[in-house]
Amino acid sequence: MKGFFVTGIDTGCGKTEVSLGLIQALRQAGCRVQGMKPVASGCVTAAAAGGYPRNADAERLLEQSSRPAPYDWVNPYAFLPPIAPHIAAREAGVSIDPDRIRARAQALAGLGDLLIVEGVGGWRVPLGPDLAVCDLPGLLGLPVILVVGLRLGCLNHALLTAESILARGCHLAGWVANQIEPGMPRREENLATLSSLLPAPLLGDIPRLEAPGPSAASFFDLEALIRACR
Repeated sequence: MKGFFVTGIDTGCGKTEVSLGLIQALRQAGCRVQGMKPVASGCVTAAAAGGYPRNADAERLLEQSSRPAPYDWVNPYAFLPPIAPHIAAREAGVSIDPDRIRARAQALAGLGDLLIVEGVGGWRVPLGPDLAVCDLPGLLGLPVILVVGLRLGCLNHALLTAESILARGCHLAGWVANQIEPGMPRREENLATLSSLLPAPLLGDIPRLEAPGPSAASFFDLEALIRACR
């Protein structure tokens, strides 16, 4: 399958907004793109869906995708409490099965040209005793895009995460700067430092948006993004 696995330096760095922007940018370039969020916590029970929990971010990815798909393809593991997913899975009596994630991803990939898979939390978040977010790109054969939420502390988090991505033998296709902290002091200096030290191209520089989501598409370097797809 072709596409990207979107991870972040921590929770709340803007992975969903970047993923939605990626889908929109690639669709505007003429690609058929499907979104996926294999594991999500912090869901609500949808009575219309037979009581199956649904996650707001996963639903947005489904809505932005080129073609409709069953919700449980997009989000095969959905947990109600907004807590670490391995704890939520344990409390629900569920074991997160990598084979199930791969099968759903393959099904989604068959609907389009590219698959955008959003992780949960940060790069090293556990999903079970022997599974973590960092195992998913290798499982799916996808290169990684790292979302860096621009705020105090992002340099350390970004460099450590990139180091771990490469240490696991994953391909870091690029990174995206996402403005989290309004009026971040020395923003441009921090951006320049990241550009010089991260071993991958900057694919997008997203300012703080009033209505984040697909509108982030206009802030990607489309030529660099297309090159990263090859």
